[in-house]
Amino acid sequence: MLMIKSLHIFFVVSWFACLFYLPRLFVNHAMAETGSDKALLTGLQTRLIKMMRFTMWGTVISAVFLVYSLAGGAWWAYVQQGWFVAKMVLVAALIGYHYYCFAIHHQFVNGTQKRSHVWFRYFNEIPAIILLVVIYLVIAKPF
Repeated sequence: MLMIKSLHIFFVVSWFACLFYLPRLFVNHAMAETGSDKALLTGLQTRLIKMMRFTMWGTVISAVFLVYSLAGGAWWAYVQQGWFVAKMVLVAALIGYHYYCFAIHHQFVNGTQKRSHVWFRYFNEIPAIILLVVIYLVIAKPF
């Protein structure tokens, strides 16, 4: 079980690094003025998205194995706990955020993205807030 938990933590940390960095690249892209800067940032975003896909799926798959290793045959009762349901709702929101980042990237590639760098600075804070709440739910199990 410790190996599965270690893998899960590794994938979560890696996924969050991507979730924090891609919107930061969006901030820079929204501020970029030259075509070469935009092309560089588009390339960085494209490569980061490949890693994001891998780390998100690693997170999800390791989570399934982790729940089963923790709960065993009582997994159904485990996943019905209030804190766990709340955590899964937040993880689903993060997955939605993840794919919304991909849509934003495509808008930058197509030249249709019109939001300001200030908007992206606020957008970049969403996964940090969710991470804080998820950590609290996992550690405190308040309900």
